[in-house]
Amino acid sequence: MLSNSLPKIKVRMVASCIILSFQRKQLKMSQNPHKPHSSEEKLSALEDDQESLDNSEQSIRKRIQQSVPGSRGDDTPKSSPPRPVSVEELMETAKGVTNMALVHEIVVNRDFQIKPAELPEHSLEKKVREIVHKVFWDCLEAQLKEEPPTYDHAIKLLGEIKENLLSFLLPGHTRLRNQIMEVLDLDLIKQEAENGALDIAKLIEFVTGMMGTLCAPARDEEIKKLKDTHEIVPLFRAIFSVLDLMKMDMANFAITSIRPKLMQQSAEYERKKFQEFLEKQPNSLDLVTDWLQEAADDLAKLRHKKFPPPSSAVGAAGGAAALCSTAIQNQAYLKLLKWDHTNRPFPETVLMDQRRFQEIQLELEQLLMAGTVLLVTFNAAGAALIDVPGFAEKIKTIVRVLLTGMHLPSFNLKESLATIGEKVCAEVNSCLSQHGFAPFTAEKETVLKGQIQAVANPDNTICKLIDSRIQKFLEHCLASSHQKAVPTVPGGLGPIQRELEEIAVKYVRLVNYNKMVFSPYYDAVLGKILTKEEPQLVGMPEES
Repeated sequence: MLSNSLPKIKVRMVASCIILSFQRKQLKMSQNPHKPHSSEEKLSALEDDQESLDNSEQSIRKRIQQSVPGSRGDDTPKSSPPRPVSVEELMETAKGVTNMALVHEIVVNRDFQIKPAELPEHSLEKKVREIVHKVFWDCLEAQLKEEPPTYDHAIKLLGEIKENLLSFLLPGHTRLRNQIMEVLDLDLIKQEAENGALDIAKLIEFVTGMMGTLCAPARDEEIKKLKDTHEIVPLFRAIFSVLDLMKMDMANFAITSIRPKLMQQSAEYERKKFQEFLEKQPNSLDLVTDWLQEAADDLAKLRHKKFPPPSSAVGAAGGAAALCSTAIQNQAYLKLLKWDHTNRPFPETVLMDQRRFQEIQLELEQLLMAGTVLLVTFNAAGAALIDVPGFAEKIKTIVRVLLTGMHLPSFNLKESLATIGEKVCAEVNSCLSQHGFAPFTAEKETVLKGQIQAVANPDNTICKLIDSRIQKFLEHCLASSHQKAVPTVPGGLGPIQRELEEIAVKYVRLVNYNKMVFSPYYDAVLGKILTKEEPQLVGMPEES
């Protein structure tokens, strides 16, 4: 049993199995060009023959309206407590969420690839695996050293190698298939072993040659090492290791192949899977509701400060209508860039992209620091350094390097800013001297260092100004996301324009895809907010 299961344990990874299953079906379909295949058929392979996609947008929207909290009207009695969920239902739900997350990752992350699972060093799981593997391979070696040798384990391994090689073939690879079936005929191999005529080295030579034929060019070096290995047991171990890599290569090729087809149907697919999850977990939009409600509150307060509501009911209604659904959604997405990821759960509909939003948030925090440092530096140096080629890039590099890890609890921002002040002053004096300007006096250096260290203060005026302009720029990007031209960068952000525009493009792409998938849910929740709560928000007294 151990010999029959161990190599499978080595190579089995959930993600690769899903993709490989899809690829085999995809390749079979590609061999029959006369038979049409819909995108739904291709996507269904990712969920192991689950039901095909429901193309009825109206049906899904109706189910969404029924699932959204508070969408049934005030007179509807409260629902009963949720019924107990069986293990089977939990497993089915988890499978649907896993498939949805996999499709989402493939579509959103263009660099997504399946990589080998690496267990943490000194972990119990890794130690147990190493011990079990050692016992297995020691057992195989002991069998082969017997007189006469016992080939039971070796034959089972050859059977698994045969299955792996056959799985790499396309339906049209008839000649290769016949070769594998003929040479790795297990019944014949068993007869040869019983009669003492088995040449295991010759079979292994055939296997390594066939792997060289089927593998990607990137694996040629590994195949060469196999051919240079002559001991049977280490060779078996190396063969299974390379077969793992070949499976991943095959899976990643499949991902690249199916990505364009997934992109055509991914939004509807994710929406459908989320709806199935929502029907099993009816409270799965609670965090989304709170998130959108807060965004509406923020906008209402802002409108109230800019445009105090008139006393007439007509005016109040007009103020409420001014808070449109799109503006609230954009405000909600901006709030994700200021999220407290440690103490507050992320809204359900953006949960799969939490890591991406967090990365953008950290990039913006670093860019804010760089922009503030550059602004105070240029103000201190005057017009002398503004047009010097490469100066701004050097300052941004200094800030980026010294602020690495600024999101960690152990990071000391004040110390880092003090070091940045020293480096910036040195760079300023060097640049001024090279271009024929007088270097900073000791007094000017002290002032500049003090201004840079003051950035650590949350109430720093310059930092808040740069931050507000960055937020305004991103807001304009969201509002004009369907236009090709990027909005004009506000004044004072010129030195960080390139980095800011790159972040904005990535951010807007992420937001637009999320809107495309979950807009029916947002519309349902916001419809409730706008019709019942917005007039109160707009008419509330201003906070002191």
